[in-house]
Amino acid sequence: MQKQQGFTLIELVVVIIILGILAVTAAPKFINLQSDARVSTLQGMQAAIQGANSLVYSKVIIAGNENADTATVNIGTGTDANVAYGYLVATTANLQNALELTFGDDWSVQGTPTVRVAGDPTADPVTDATPGVIQIRPTDAPATCILTYTEAVNGTSQPTYTLATADAC
Repeated sequence: MQKQQGFTLIELVVVIIILGILAVTAAPKFINLQSDARVSTLQGMQAAIQGANSLVYSKVIIAGNENADTATVNIGTGTDANVAYGYLVATTANLQNALELTFGDDWSVQGTPTVRVAGDPTADPVTDATPGVIQIRPTDAPATCILTYTEAVNGTSQPTYTLATADAC
């Protein structure tokens, strides 16, 4: 009959230390809850804007203004929304009205003004219009954690959304 041998105390301590080092270095890469939560928040904001755009576009089609470079539509909240080619114009006030929220404590907004050529008979509204861009981010997030909304540039395009990755948040 053979004598059974177990692990020595030193071997067990070394294995525990190695597992501890692996846990300290690998766990943060797998458990990045804060940046995932920020990305999910941005995805929720994107979905809200897409939903509002869908409803606004339906109203614009009914009014027959889907190819107009500038138009106004009543969004049913007692206010009007400015649209370009049937979709929301990328301004803070316009998005606040359409989404029925206030950017402020929870959201930081940056954007460039929309340049429209309405009323200029020498300009081609399809090729000369510059689409407005607005960047939205949670106020407690890094500056790279943003949702970028670019409005439609012509009657055959739709707005585009660029969402930050988890690494940026």
